[in-house]
Amino acid sequence: MGRFVIVVLDSFGVGAMPDADRFGDAGADTMLHIRSYMEKKEGGLRIPHMEKLGLYHIDGVTHGCMEHPSGCYGKCAEKSDAKDTINGHFEIAGLIVEKPFRVYPDGFPERIVKELSARTGVSYLGNCAASGTEIIRKLGDEHVRTGKPILYTSADSVMQIAMHEKVIELERQYEICRIAREMMVGDDTIGRIICRPFLGADGEYYRTENRKDFAMDPPGTTLLDILKEAGKDVLAVGKIEDIFNRRGITKINHTKNNAEGTQAAIDFLKTDFDGLLFVNLVDFDMLYGHRNDPYGYGKALEAFDERLPELTENLREEDILVITADHGCDPTYPGTDHTREYTPLLVYGKQLRQGMNLGIRATFADIAATAAEYFGVEIPTGTSFLREVRE
Repeated sequence: MGRFVIVVLDSFGVGAMPDADRFGDAGADTMLHIRSYMEKKEGGLRIPHMEKLGLYHIDGVTHGCMEHPSGCYGKCAEKSDAKDTINGHFEIAGLIVEKPFRVYPDGFPERIVKELSARTGVSYLGNCAASGTEIIRKLGDEHVRTGKPILYTSADSVMQIAMHEKVIELERQYEICRIAREMMVGDDTIGRIICRPFLGADGEYYRTENRKDFAMDPPGTTLLDILKEAGKDVLAVGKIEDIFNRRGITKINHTKNNAEGTQAAIDFLKTDFDGLLFVNLVDFDMLYGHRNDPYGYGKALEAFDERLPELTENLREEDILVITADHGCDPTYPGTDHTREYTPLLVYGKQLRQGMNLGIRATFADIAATAAEYFGVEIPTGTSFLREVRE
């Protein structure tokens, strides 16, 4: 019985990729800029357990670090021509999307808005690229007065619809988003429709934890599909089920924040499952990266790091833990969108080598290739580093 654990620190990039300028992200570095901010604010970013695994040994990371890491370390480049959640997670799972989903950085064409209105029976406010917290502040009062949902997007392949929970009940909100999901296919295919419920009054609005993502089925085979077909457990924590549209998953704990997600991972590790545990910790991106809050991001990293020993202590002798990310979202960078960055690769197991530099991996899919080799199955993408990390 073997267990392979992937924990995605959503948006925790470790420096701009060489092509970041094509995405408008030259100079972005989520980790460096959070660390610099925390050093000025509180004298440092206190994440000793990730540091011990080798975080600050990663190529290109300039920071004093422990001499002998207890884990293996490196960083991953994204092969997909994207910087969003869907493509990032698909690639981690071994599916490299050659043609990224559509983006609408200036809002949706009139034909799409008209069709959406016809299908859902309501008209919409907004229809622009915007920060989620900012647009409900600006349009929340009008939404409450008129009952019209707020439609917006970003540089990512998403359609987001914000609605007040006391104006439009949750099930109706989800129904509207399901209709949008059915509509945004073919030449208009986007990665996700995101329902963004909120509460509050008189310009003081806040998003709730009742967010729901409506994703496309992965356009190909993923590690999750292969493992499920092989009879392995595939356990999904957080928004993993939404990202993969529940495909290839055998058990779900749809946690809503980092604390719940970390606890769910620990709880699963205390059980006798045989297969993959795939965890997404969403707060880094949703609450801090997109909201340009380096302090909040830093404190969230510290909170996760405090609980990291509970994860490693509950690993069994043959288990492997991988800590990584799906893209960057530098909270100090202009704008509120994701940033095109390398992602960290920290690998730990009680029987694995210590202090092994895995270098710069050509694709996130190397993680899937490693898991596939670990379980004795085949996946056509990525290069496994399993032999490099084993004694």
